[in-house]
Amino acid sequence: MRRLYGFRDLVALRVIKSLLDNGMSVQRIRRAWDYLRRNGRMDQHLSEIKLVTDGQSIFRVAADDDELLDALRDGQLAFFVAIDEITRSVEEDVSRFELDRERFLEMIRRSEDGVIEEQTG
Repeated sequence: MRRLYGFRDLVALRVIKSLLDNGMSVQRIRRAWDYLRRNGRMDQHLSEIKLVTDGQSIFRVAADDDELLDALRDGQLAFFVAIDEITRSVEEDVSRFELDRERFLEMIRRSEDGVIEEQTG
């Protein structure tokens, strides 16, 4: 019997193959796929869906890239760290520290200059 596959089917099959190649079991992939289908996650264009795996579970990255939903735990929110946001925050703190440091050193210089002037004057 011949089967006709659409573009969407071919993309889905390659995603499944990729997950299998990375150690996921067929049962886990099926459970995750069923969850995504049941919850309307498969209605959007497949290229817009981001899945990641740690080898134990399959996570869907939320549309705004700030949440990971565990597809094997019915969409339970997973721990997620946005490293780029942390990096920006650290860079801002370092810049603020350098500015504060310069102000502090300038105050010390002025104080020293005032003390020296008082002693010599």
